[in-house]
Amino acid sequence: MALRFFNTYSREIEEFQPLDPAGRAVKIYTCGPTVYSHAHIGNFRAYIFEDLLQRHLETRDYTVERVMNLTDVDDKTIRGSRAANLPLGEFTAPFKEAFFQDLETLQIERASAFPAATEERYVQAMIAMIEQLIARELAYQAEDKSVYYRINRFPKYGHLAHFDLAELRPTGRVKSDEYDKEHVGDFALWKAWDEEDGDVWWESPWGRGRPGWHIECSAMATTLLGEQIDIHCGGVDNIFPHHEAEIAQSEGCSGKTFVRYWMHCAHLLVAGQKMSKSLGNFYTLRDVLEKGYSGREVRYALIRVH
Repeated sequence: MALRFFNTYSREIEEFQPLDPAGRAVKIYTCGPTVYSHAHIGNFRAYIFEDLLQRHLETRDYTVERVMNLTDVDDKTIRGSRAANLPLGEFTAPFKEAFFQDLETLQIERASAFPAATEERYVQAMIAMIEQLIARELAYQAEDKSVYYRINRFPKYGHLAHFDLAELRPTGRVKSDEYDKEHVGDFALWKAWDEEDGDVWWESPWGRGRPGWHIECSAMATTLLGEQIDIHCGGVDNIFPHHEAEIAQSEGCSGKTFVRYWMHCAHLLVAGQKMSKSLGNFYTLRDVLEKGYSGREVRYALIRVH
């Protein structure tokens, strides 16, 4: 029986055909946690979905290489480290370790690799990608010294989220990245250093600064899996702007289709609202275990509904 998936990009159910000419190797990239606190069980619902996907592919004799990133440098991790008066690496390390412990408790198979955004090889890959995008006039350095992606130079921008670029309006996340941009939707590839970043910065052709969230995933995915990937997973909240930006960045550099199948997991709901840290209605795995439930019971509860 043919294997079929719902592809977020096409909004259609499609038969699965790997990129591998032999039809057996499958490359999967999944967006992992931002390690500024413990992941909540809504996050783990997505990770369990991805675990089941890999296990099912393996039962069909596919060889799966799956990469899950760890976001260990962004506004949240920097704020957390400064509040705790700790270097960024010391602040994020316990949350990374707790995440791996939670994976084991929930019997989630480990990915082939867990790249962290602060690792030097990936930072250099991010810088190299940004240089390519600037050379192709898909990116520019603004007066504030930050570097932004020119979304109106990428015709496919908006295709994943299925919106018209002309209808794009500022959102909270866009505003937080907004400086001297040419278009309200242009997103940060490289953020110029400011005092709130403290000692978190890297040297670059554009001065001291740090990578934007979106370029981190493009660089880690293409470094470890190549320019084209079979399946990219994440939560529905990643569709825009994060995954939309990944497509623009990755395809802007390679000129090739970045991902063949996009698969997204719906939110875990609490009293009709999505579980999230911003709403304060979340439970960590540790919270649930303290109530007497086992990891196996939590895993079952999270996968028993569509």
